[in-house]
Amino acid sequence: MNSNATYKPGTLVKYRNRDWMVLPSDDVEILSIRPLGGSEEETTGVYIPLATGTEKIQYAEFPEPKPNEIGSFESAKLLFDASRLSFRNAAGPFRCMGKLSFRPRSYQLVPLVMALKHDVVRLMIADDVGIGKTIEALIILKELMERGEIKRFAVICPPHLCEQWQLEIKGKLDIDAEIIRSSTAAQLDRKIPDDQSVFHHIPYQVISIDYIKADKRRGIFINDSPDFIIIDEAHTCALPEGSKSKTQQQRYNLLHDLADKTNKHILLLTATPHSGKDDEFRSLLGLLKKDFNKINFENLEQSDRKKIAKHFIQRKRENITRWLNEETLFPEREAKEIGYGLSLEHQLFYQGLVKFARGISSVENDDDKTRLLRSWAAIALIKGAMSSPAMAVEMLERRKEKLSEFEEVNEPSLENTLFEEYEFSGDFNRQDLMDSIEYKQNEIAELKELQQQALVLSGSPEDYKTKAAIKIIKDWIKEGFDPIVFCHYIATAHYVADLLRKELPKSIHVEAITSELADEQRKERIEIMGKKERRVLVATDCLSEGINLQEYFTAVLHYDLPWNPNRIEQREGRVDRYGQTAPIIKTYILYGEDNPMDTFVLEVLIKKVNEIKKSTGVSIPIGENSKSIMTEAAKRILYQEQTGFQQELFKDTKETVTNELELARRKGENLRSIFAHEGIDPELIKKDLEEVDEAIGDVKTVENFVRGAVDMLGGSCKWDDNYGFKLQPENLPPHIKRIFNGETIVKISFESPTPKGYTYIGRNNLFIEQLCQFLLAIAFEANPEYGRLARVCEIQSDEVSSKTTLVMFRVRNVIKEVNSKRESVAEEMYLWGYTAVDGTMKTLEFKETKKLLMEAIPLSNLSVERQTNTIENEMIRFHEMKSQFIDLATERADKLVEAHGRFKELIGGRRYEKTTPVLPPDVMGVYVLSPKPKAL
Repeated sequence: MNSNATYKPGTLVKYRNRDWMVLPSDDVEILSIRPLGGSEEETTGVYIPLATGTEKIQYAEFPEPKPNEIGSFESAKLLFDASRLSFRNAAGPFRCMGKLSFRPRSYQLVPLVMALKHDVVRLMIADDVGIGKTIEALIILKELMERGEIKRFAVICPPHLCEQWQLEIKGKLDIDAEIIRSSTAAQLDRKIPDDQSVFHHIPYQVISIDYIKADKRRGIFINDSPDFIIIDEAHTCALPEGSKSKTQQQRYNLLHDLADKTNKHILLLTATPHSGKDDEFRSLLGLLKKDFNKINFENLEQSDRKKIAKHFIQRKRENITRWLNEETLFPEREAKEIGYGLSLEHQLFYQGLVKFARGISSVENDDDKTRLLRSWAAIALIKGAMSSPAMAVEMLERRKEKLSEFEEVNEPSLENTLFEEYEFSGDFNRQDLMDSIEYKQNEIAELKELQQQALVLSGSPEDYKTKAAIKIIKDWIKEGFDPIVFCHYIATAHYVADLLRKELPKSIHVEAITSELADEQRKERIEIMGKKERRVLVATDCLSEGINLQEYFTAVLHYDLPWNPNRIEQREGRVDRYGQTAPIIKTYILYGEDNPMDTFVLEVLIKKVNEIKKSTGVSIPIGENSKSIMTEAAKRILYQEQTGFQQELFKDTKETVTNELELARRKGENLRSIFAHEGIDPELIKKDLEEVDEAIGDVKTVENFVRGAVDMLGGSCKWDDNYGFKLQPENLPPHIKRIFNGETIVKISFESPTPKGYTYIGRNNLFIEQLCQFLLAIAFEANPEYGRLARVCEIQSDEVSSKTTLVMFRVRNVIKEVNSKRESVAEEMYLWGYTAVDGTMKTLEFKETKKLLMEAIPLSNLSVERQTNTIENEMIRFHEMKSQFIDLATERADKLVEAHGRFKELIGGRRYEKTTPVLPPDVMGVYVLSPKPKAL
């Protein structure tokens, strides 16, 4: 009985009257084959014992070019590009490159190199907001899949990010992943053929962390979980101090149990790994390696720094804005603080709030804890009531309804009161603080009076805050920006959205999105907005983390100031991120010039933290300093109006907070120094990327190929307004034209990020795949309907001084890891040539040959008879030199070994790999360039 061992990977076989390439197979009785020039989807398994009679498998030889397969020299370039753009198994140490639908930036490969240094990947990627952590994770995932090290994976993320991950996996890797959460679980269960779990059966999973964190599902998932696991927004899974968050505790327990499975690859993603609390940060690092849970960051040994740096990477945007002199395409940011004054009515309302707040925060005979709670409740009331009249009414009305109740609020939860350290898939107004206070009868009367004032303000034209916001939004719309207005409270978001709808033209679509909407509803609303010509989104912080909004929005207005500076960075990161195509984005902060709470937050917190970030590159987490900072804030805001006390208090408060931030800065710099990644030589990565671009084609290759191929097939692809191209597919072959669903004009771009209104066409796009396969097919047809791609031709050209022959061929190499049965096939197109110089035959290197193929211009049309004669004679000479040609194919295999050797050095000698060429290589074309005849 034959087995697949008879048919070596990379060899050609004939099956069902078609030529196929043999691929590696894990089963000796299953032959894995793919049509020559075919797509991944056409890969087929043949059960060898039944492959008899008409189903018999036979060895095949690639047909050499024939003298009558003449076409234009221009079409030879299309044949070269169609061949290399169809490759999915690229020749080079980065195996995944041919399978990605995008060309990564060089800085995005550093985490991949780090990951490949580990037999079991345990890595935290903590790059800045918007740098591209998702892309970096998907590159690692695909590389390990292509190396055969993993077959299944799961992405664990907050529920509101499930669809986003599913789309990213499909768009970037062309993999269909299933979402597993409460709303899909029952439907998926019905598809399962036995009593095994969905986690066992589904190979590619995107899972809501809140679905699997529960005790009844956690154990099942851990037992059946895939080999490779990505955890997004990992900071929301740190082990919380005290009993602050049951949700976070359950999340941590899940990851802790997963990390105990030492064979699992685990990738943690977060832009905010350190909340300022060392214990919580250590709990995350401990998931990568247990010893890291005991690290003392104050006295860190150099050996510990090196150990941690192998598992952790954190880069700021300024570190990679230009890396290897490569444009990273981040937009410029125009940031401003815009002040507004309070109207007389608002000033009186504010004074009433402060008077009431001061009263409830200074009750005699209270212990320290109660006084602290009361003062923070007072701050929460002022913060909410000054957000908007609508929020003031809601807070005060709800307070009336709950006057008879008392709800215990534990102290650990208070530390997160105003600094909003954790995830914001929901919205919180800290009403629980107000609800925890018992009020006296006179305080109830004051509350009722304040509520009446808020009701009057709600309909008043003297709301200068909203006026200022509307003016900014109108100006931005005139300038062509699509803004997001971030509010802290749900009531405020609806209030602002209603006013904007009244003030803006009807053509501007205004939408308010808050945590009142389920995740799927938020996504649907955003997609609807994206289809509108112009749009304004008013959102709460439920959209400030993890969501990608750069496709539809180009500006951010902070209507309410968050107390945590990192929240500002997260909000702005929704639009100011990798993939934003606008050259400039705007981020404005709105604050009350005579609102002491706003001025305190802006001057003492936000500006100070930004100054530190600009000078040191360190983002300061408030974290362990939050209690003292909040206490100082309460002092300033509640007691600033006492005669002779205001300036001195502000000075003392500012000094206290500055000292706290200085301590945080020192800690941040210490941590930052641990994770600087200067150990990876960027030039080695650059060289490998350049070789990949040459082997499989870069962005310019795709563009030139599409324009040439569409033109040859009777369509049109013309430059369009400096943004992209207008493609008219009407005359293209029917099966290719159908890709565009009957559209007569399609706006396309070959660049990623892609300009608004254009469809991205990358090398793995279905349009490119179909175009490549069609051109390769007609290159070998006897009488092609759409014209022939030249496998042979002769031209006269000024580029040569003597007759020169170019040979285009396809090389297949089998790569095998030492001490492993795992094999893969790597393909590349190569060019070789020779010419007579003073009667001696001289061979040409790849660069010189490619330059001639791409740049030589035919001077005249030579007759078919002359070209046929020339090619017949040239094929005789080519066969005489075939031994050199075979030697060159072997040399290409050696070069591949060299590239892997260089890569082995880059990643620390993980594995050595050997390469075997499949001989003879496939000769795709032979082209003769003759010099222009000398004048008589």
